[in-house]
Amino acid sequence: MTALFQLLFLLFAVKVLGEGFERLGAPAILGEILAGVALGALFPELALEVLTFFSELGAIFLLFTAGYGEVHLKDLKAASLPALIPTLSQIAFAFAFGFGIGRLFSLGFLESLFMAVAFSPTSIGIVVRTLIDLDYLSSRPGTVMLSSAILDDIIGIFLLSIVVSFARFNRVPTATQAFFQIGEILVFLAIMYVLGNYLFPRIFEAARKMHAKEAIFAFVVMVALFSAYLAELFGLHAVIGAFIGGVLISEIPLAKLQDVQSKVNGLSHGILIPLFFAFIGLSLDPATLGGAGLFTLFVTLAALSGKLIGGFLGSRAIGFDFYDSLIFGIGVMPRAGVELVVLSIGRGFGIISQEVFSAIVLMVAVSIIVTPLCLKWAILKKKKKEIETP
Repeated sequence: MTALFQLLFLLFAVKVLGEGFERLGAPAILGEILAGVALGALFPELALEVLTFFSELGAIFLLFTAGYGEVHLKDLKAASLPALIPTLSQIAFAFAFGFGIGRLFSLGFLESLFMAVAFSPTSIGIVVRTLIDLDYLSSRPGTVMLSSAILDDIIGIFLLSIVVSFARFNRVPTATQAFFQIGEILVFLAIMYVLGNYLFPRIFEAARKMHAKEAIFAFVVMVALFSAYLAELFGLHAVIGAFIGGVLISEIPLAKLQDVQSKVNGLSHGILIPLFFAFIGLSLDPATLGGAGLFTLFVTLAALSGKLIGGFLGSRAIGFDFYDSLIFGIGVMPRAGVELVVLSIGRGFGIISQEVFSAIVLMVAVSIIVTPLCLKWAILKKKKKEIETP
């Protein structure tokens, strides 16, 4: 009964606090993280086994829906070519800044590597509303930003798979171990490719003919869970398999029926993903965060400036003017979902310390708050300049 009540409290808290932050013009994720902090403060004894299980499901469906709803392989090639250089630039700078901060503060190689990977992804959803409100989503920086976000996810998952492979040995693998790890990844991808192109379409066609209610929706959920399970069998993390499974069935029309997508989003964003973010908040240690001081400040500044500098230089390289490059650099600064998944995995392996965990969660919160404000300022400056220039 204790676990049921705590789950009930957490679901209520994530919705109420998430709504409160949304009404203040901030993303709901901040309220969801705060709900987890509140749960830890109010309940001295937590049903951690149950809460951990639901948070793991939330991480799986966070990455699954990213692949299922946002990545379209058929459109990716044409859309991604203009975005490739700025994407690689901003990821490279963010990765280098993250690893550099870790080494500067004498963290171990693997912990610094996890920090670097956590610095690398971008959460474009945080800035989309600002782009829409200022009529800038269809501009060149806006469209390149959207394409960059898709590439960002794919590259981020690739980096995560490598780091998770390192974490299995708790050190850099030998050449032989690395060879076998690469082999496992390639075999897994080959199996998923065959399933996605030959078996999954037939399964969904069969599901369409079934009399059982919600058969197609049930098989979408099963693909998410099966892909996650198969990834773990090959020594990868479940979230990596979930992302790839989502990408593959995003190409199957029956799996993308509007009614089915609505139900998948309801399960994922309505329940499981907010519980994952709440668990992140529950895992925070306010005492550690308060004592982090200079380290937390450096982490936040390095994470934001790495994306800003890399995005600015990369977009200048493809011909953007100063303000459009600045807009792109600011637009790729926010972090949210994938970064917190990386953190939770690193913490689960015992590689990320509580201090690093808390500092990066604070960085995520700061990036979510600061980026829309900076983006609005840059877009308005650009528009003012266009008006003043005859």
